[in-house]
Amino acid sequence: MASTSNTTTTNAEIDESLYSRQLYVLGMEAMKKMSTSNVLVIGLKGLGCEIAKNVILAGVKSVTLYDTEKVQIADLSSQFYLTEDDIGMPRAEAAAPRLAELNQYVPVSVLDKELTAEAISGFKCVVATDISLEKKLELSEYAHKNGICFISTEIRGLFGYVFNDFGEKFLVEDTNGEQPLSGMVANIEQSAEGVVTCLDETRHGLEDGQFVTFSEIKGMTELNGCEPRKITVLGPYTFSIGDTSSFGAYTSSGLFQQVKLPSQVSFTSFKEALENPEFLYSDFAKFDRPAQLHVGFQALHAFVKAHDGKLPRAGNDEDSAEVIRLSNEINDKWSQKTELNDELLTKLSYQATGDIPPMAAVFGGIVAQEVLKACTGKFSPINNFMYFDALECLPVGFKPTEADLAPSGSRYDGQVAVFGREFQEKIANYRQFLVGSGAIGCEMLKNWAMIGLATGPKGAIHVTDMDTIEKSNLNRQFLFRPKDVGSLKSVAAAAAVSQMNPDVSGKIV
Repeated sequence: MASTSNTTTTNAEIDESLYSRQLYVLGMEAMKKMSTSNVLVIGLKGLGCEIAKNVILAGVKSVTLYDTEKVQIADLSSQFYLTEDDIGMPRAEAAAPRLAELNQYVPVSVLDKELTAEAISGFKCVVATDISLEKKLELSEYAHKNGICFISTEIRGLFGYVFNDFGEKFLVEDTNGEQPLSGMVANIEQSAEGVVTCLDETRHGLEDGQFVTFSEIKGMTELNGCEPRKITVLGPYTFSIGDTSSFGAYTSSGLFQQVKLPSQVSFTSFKEALENPEFLYSDFAKFDRPAQLHVGFQALHAFVKAHDGKLPRAGNDEDSAEVIRLSNEINDKWSQKTELNDELLTKLSYQATGDIPPMAAVFGGIVAQEVLKACTGKFSPINNFMYFDALECLPVGFKPTEADLAPSGSRYDGQVAVFGREFQEKIANYRQFLVGSGAIGCEMLKNWAMIGLATGPKGAIHVTDMDTIEKSNLNRQFLFRPKDVGSLKSVAAAAAVSQMNPDVSGKIV
């Protein structure tokens, strides 16, 4: 593979008919930055495929894939661009042609050389999924020193995490993407604080540290078109802009306008963050879990290293006991030692081989958004770690045996490893009705097909959507291709997911 540099700019036109909905959110400048950004995705199981799919649809300059592992039947649990015919092929090679169909403007290639630190030098952003902790540390150190945005992410059953390192001086151009605030001024004090009062007790909506400028002010005309002034919020209707005592006295009228200035964010390296993590809490009811999962995921890597690359067996008590022991050893050496819950770590060990399509979809969406933030500087990125679990999905009192979770050479083994064989047989005979097969409908159908919903003798999925496919749909509704424009969405979507999992063929009506 010949990787092109992302430092060059392009004068290519942005296809507004394809990216119309995305342009409303990101804007033209962000889209132009994306069109100069090369992205590397390492690991092409379900999670890596979801990330690559979303980034390609978004419209970056190029996406390069790396995964030399051979396709196995278990990969079909969540990797919707692999088929049984691909078993034995390198994952990246097998998936690349199908991913390339998603967006004609985004070249998709395979990195066909050794994954060294130097190999990532031509990329704006590198996403690492299914590789060893040691390799992640090697790549992340090089990325941190060379201005390459690095993202590490993993999912294990109902557990997952995301880590971002965008460098020590990453510029966020716009923290929230919202339109700048403005309002009418009722009064401005001629004082050291320079208190501004809004007209008719209208809430200004500003926050501490934001910047404003002014126009149409009478009396205190020095503020008209002034350099942005940092504000301190005093109340919902008042804020301070600093010393105005040397200005003329305010007499009447005027407007304030918020000015959005770039803010610099400093990220720590992956190596440093492992020792001194900061957590973005996705659920404050689980306040104690991120630190435990931080230790637990490191313990899984230690287990894999000690067992020739093999993860703990699903439901195996011997393996889970070793994971707990490794967790305690790591925790005892950690400067931020935390209290560990053996039951939580046991579930993490039990589910380590689990590969759930909806979890891959959730994290694929989150990480793809972080890639776009890295490429554009728009919206605030996750700084450091975010851990997440969806243990609420398990039935109350669920205590499976190892036999219930054991693999059987089925494409659903990744799901059986979490929920058990009885669950799989149950959902195979579900009957579901889906109204709409647009962007969310496409994702729903894909996830239902991948989990084996309605694949049994009594199962069926009914889909209704009388809309026809337009070109702008191709940017978000990933089941459709240019050849489908003009066709009914429900018909095209059903045909697409039937190719992803032949077990649903004839089950979607």
